[in-house]
Amino acid sequence: MRTLVIVRTLKTGGMERVAVNLADAFADQGHESHLLYFKIRKDPLYPNNKKVLLHEFNVNQITLRRPLGIMVEIAAKLCNLAWRKSHFLIAGWYGGQQLQNKIAQLEQQHGTFDRIIFRGEGTYESAWSFKHPNAIYVLENLVKANSNSKRLAKKRFNVLFHNKQLAAVSTGVKNAAISLFTKENITPKHIQVITNPCPIEQIRQQANVQKPHDMPKGPYMINVARLVPQKDQNMLLEAYAKSRQTLPLVIVGEGKLKIELKNKAKSLGIENNVYFAGNQTNPYVWMKHASLFVLSSKIEGLGIVLFESLACGTPIISVDCPGGVRDIFKEELEPYLCEQNADALALKIDQVIEQNGYPIKEEWIEDFKPENVVKAFLQK
Repeated sequence: MRTLVIVRTLKTGGMERVAVNLADAFADQGHESHLLYFKIRKDPLYPNNKKVLLHEFNVNQITLRRPLGIMVEIAAKLCNLAWRKSHFLIAGWYGGQQLQNKIAQLEQQHGTFDRIIFRGEGTYESAWSFKHPNAIYVLENLVKANSNSKRLAKKRFNVLFHNKQLAAVSTGVKNAAISLFTKENITPKHIQVITNPCPIEQIRQQANVQKPHDMPKGPYMINVARLVPQKDQNMLLEAYAKSRQTLPLVIVGEGKLKIELKNKAKSLGIENNVYFAGNQTNPYVWMKHASLFVLSSKIEGLGIVLFESLACGTPIISVDCPGGVRDIFKEELEPYLCEQNADALALKIDQVIEQNGYPIKEEWIEDFKPENVVKAFLQK
């Protein structure tokens, strides 16, 4: 079958990594796999499977190259001045029309796409007027209003989700979306749970490379996430300070809160035991050699780093945050969830470290195997 994954950027991020993994998974399963992106950021991600066909489609640049596009952009900005955060209404309509033309060109060249998958709200917000009978839109996280205006929020929900085929990455995301859509009188064509793929063999290959020279010499615990409010490393630092542990805490990731978090570690008196490792092109080798992976997020659509850690053979714990972590922490793993506060997380850290972790079972990552996710996306 012929598939197309569409993502806004190819930057180093969780959702972008999932888009690339999914394109790889389609190609690995013998399908004709295409990946279309709107722009490249610093340190871009690319598919590992060389059979994946890449297409760049910079909506913003294309808009500004044409007189009509310039007029549309001016109108969108004026609309945004009058109605804050409404830029997408006009810009996304025009972007969708341009994407419609691009996809028609690709289909003329390659044939009809049997499945088109939009990853991320920001992606389909930029092209919300696009229509295709085989398109499916993935809810990566809890759906929420991005404006204080109820009228604008309702309009946004309507253009993004009404009469669309939707896939939620977790049961928690699906249930939250249904509750919101019912309240707002939004009726998607269909909504189902399709989780994210975990390229297990690829992860294990990368995990088995030589240790980086700047990795701690002895045992450590790890958190891999952007340094942003949603990931709540503030609470993680508080929990670490409250715990009985002396092994280092390694935080892999970059973000706007880096300086604030470093200052927080200093104020807690733990700065010598907390190592900010920045972005790593291969986070898996860091995960593999950790004694424990800790997730502290305020919300998490699924938490791909959790099953990536399991694939590396590293025990995981997490706060019981809204979203999809319970799709991973089920049955035997459920005891490794804790309440969403620093005291509870500190106790859970101590418990798992002092019992020397726990053995990882292969069956825990069965649901996330790429071949199962591919099959789910291609079912009509």
